[in-house]
Amino acid sequence: MVPKVHAGMEVENMAKNSEDCGGKSVVKGAKMRYFVEKLKRFPKIVWKTMWKVGKEDPRRVIHALKVGLSLTLVSLLYLMEPLFDGIGSNAIWAVMTVVVVLEFTAGATLCKGLNRGLGTLIAGSLAFFVEYIATETGRVFRAVFIGTAVFLIGGLSTYLRFFPYIKKNFDYGVVIFMLTFNLITVSSYRVDNVLKIAHERFYTIAIGCGICLLMSLLVFPNWSGEDLHNNTVFKLECIAKSIEVCVNEYFNDAVLVEETDDDDDDKSAEEDLIYKGFKAVLDSKSIDETMALHASWEPRHSRHCYRYPWQHYVKLGGVLRQFGYTVVALHGCLQTEIQTPKSVRVLFKDPCVRVSKEVSKALIELATSIKNRRHCSPEILSDHLHEALQDLNTAIKSQPRLFLGSDKGGSATNNMLALAAAHAASAGKRTPRGSDQQHKQHHFLSNNSHLSSVKTDSSALMEWKTKGGDQNNRSQHKMLRPQLSKIAITSLEFSEALPFAAFASLLVETVAKLDIVIEEVEELGRLACFAEYKDDIDESSVTLNVNVVQNQLPSHGAD
Repeated sequence: MVPKVHAGMEVENMAKNSEDCGGKSVVKGAKMRYFVEKLKRFPKIVWKTMWKVGKEDPRRVIHALKVGLSLTLVSLLYLMEPLFDGIGSNAIWAVMTVVVVLEFTAGATLCKGLNRGLGTLIAGSLAFFVEYIATETGRVFRAVFIGTAVFLIGGLSTYLRFFPYIKKNFDYGVVIFMLTFNLITVSSYRVDNVLKIAHERFYTIAIGCGICLLMSLLVFPNWSGEDLHNNTVFKLECIAKSIEVCVNEYFNDAVLVEETDDDDDDKSAEEDLIYKGFKAVLDSKSIDETMALHASWEPRHSRHCYRYPWQHYVKLGGVLRQFGYTVVALHGCLQTEIQTPKSVRVLFKDPCVRVSKEVSKALIELATSIKNRRHCSPEILSDHLHEALQDLNTAIKSQPRLFLGSDKGGSATNNMLALAAAHAASAGKRTPRGSDQQHKQHHFLSNNSHLSSVKTDSSALMEWKTKGGDQNNRSQHKMLRPQLSKIAITSLEFSEALPFAAFASLLVETVAKLDIVIEEVEELGRLACFAEYKDDIDESSVTLNVNVVQNQLPSHGAD
């Protein structure tokens, strides 16, 4: 009997093992199929990504072709025998120069190219001076002198990189200076014809820089100044769209009875539009500073202005970021936990929507003036904005109870602490923590029975908070605090109107900060010698831009 039992167990184990092996093989087969499907989709994904990147900015495709052509030209120094015989193996430095110097914009290429050329020239001259002094001494003293020179020049150059002006404008040049100086000086100790090598290296670097500059300046040039100029216009348009979309979304929620899939799609489109505007403005600090630096290396962009004020674009970008923070806070009012009832929001819809439209219209006018390089309209802040603000102020004053509350709120607040204590006590009874814990809760509530008495004002609340002297009181105090905060919020009648009060104050704040933006744009126009404003041209262009922006906004329900 026993062998039969063991035989049955072995059969069962073999069956289980076969099932496990079968399950593992199924899993491996599924993974293999998933991997094969992923490989099949990979070329399509790569092609879509390449198409998307090129479609966003066609200049990227042109820049890639320019880099390929430049590398082909410098490769001729190696491929053609006459050129290789004249330059030698140092021709590889021309290829390296094209790779590291040729940038997307002409300003960036000029910055890196001139830094590289200037650093190489100064380093070579100083290395020859050191070599001249070292050759006049013995071999031992020569080694000591070269080591000392490398230490001093390397330390001093590294320290200079911490200077703000040097770091901002010539950091790459200092790095090239240290590299070239050390290569020439150290190699001169073992190589006799170092002067010839330095000459050939300098020539090849100059050839590489020359090809880069010709490609950047003459073949479909991309200007950093133009990018900074257009980016500033784009940020103003994004803020204008974000403000109008925020206000429309805030009040359109008040008239929607039921949400459908189309409503969800509209909201997602609105969120994308708002967040794109935020990202374009708030994440622009480093981009603006880099483009302004590269634009300062480019030739003059205006024959009317000797020194174009690129740094003022950076200053205007800082003002727009401060404006953007207010818009972000305005958008945050749409996502607060406590919302003003729809019936209350409708009362203030018309003046708020008008204010947002006038602010958006003013920002579009500023964007148009910068885009066309002319001063903005003297009547950019129209009377309609002032009338909308007055109507909003009148509407708020006409509903004082919504913001000041009533006497009913006091009676609800008087019982707040008693309700909190009772709720915590019942919660403690439901928690199975043993008789010891229940005894502690009973002891705490008996010692604090005055919470349900007449002392339920703010002084009683402060007294109750300071009663937790021992460990038992402190643990129970932690249990009561979250419930107290919830009851305190929900018991205040005027808390329903507070979200709208915050929303309205932020909307008025955008009007106040609009004045600062207008001042900075006017200062930019004065420094950049913008053209004067003309009524017959600008009115039509502003109307066209406003219509374009409104058409790009997602459609909403009826006002």
